[in-house]
Amino acid sequence: MIVEQVWTGNAYRNFNYLLTCPETGDALAIDPLDFSKCLAAAEKHGWTITQILNTHEHGDHTGGNTAMVKATGATIIAHANAKDRIPNMSRGVGAGDVIKVGTTVDLECLDTPGHTMSHICLLSKTDQPALFSGDTLFNAGAGNCHNGGHPSELYDTFHEQLGKLGDDTLIYPGHDYLINNLQFTMDREPDNETARQMLSDYESQDPNDALVTTLAQEREVNTFFRLDSPSVIARLQEQFPEIGDNPDARTVFLKLRELRNAW
Repeated sequence: MIVEQVWTGNAYRNFNYLLTCPETGDALAIDPLDFSKCLAAAEKHGWTITQILNTHEHGDHTGGNTAMVKATGATIIAHANAKDRIPNMSRGVGAGDVIKVGTTVDLECLDTPGHTMSHICLLSKTDQPALFSGDTLFNAGAGNCHNGGHPSELYDTFHEQLGKLGDDTLIYPGHDYLINNLQFTMDREPDNETARQMLSDYESQDPNDALVTTLAQEREVNTFFRLDSPSVIARLQEQFPEIGDNPDARTVFLKLRELRNAW
């Protein structure tokens, strides 16, 4: 599988993706908001975009669909429950469904509610798995739940699905929020030296050549995976004394999400 990460450079800091079969040149475009850049990348490499996958229904992920379909004739795939909010969907998918690209690429759909209730992530069936996580999981962060989502559902997605993936899983999110997320980590866990070093190393990174983290790294620097950290809990107790000395993981996650909303 060939992965092309397309940096849009827009105000929302979107990443788009092309996933390509190396044998056939067929490509799947994930959330191709900047359809022009996606088309240019495909043309440069001689690839043919045959399918579009929307991780969820928000306009900054579906806004390029119409132009992309017009240019390529690609079919649109998204969560089955998003069919009334994503025009011209050809295929609705759910947990465990497989999307094939060309002859060599298999992508498993994960039903990952939280950011919205019709959100999917894609997990590649490759020697080193890759997760295309939309707005559910960001590098060092987690999606918000402002527009059709629920924080408790997001916790379940992290706890029951994402947290069980292998350490070597590569993380490809829908936006570049790395630096702001690492700054939030440092605010919540000031003694996290791994996060401090990553912030120093990548503070001036070029998003056209962005860091691709693994889930092992996320477990070290992403506050939303560090729910049993004594430092995280101690800092939360300063603002939310009602959580007590031994808050459960869900409580810690929800309080962190509440604080991140205003960060």
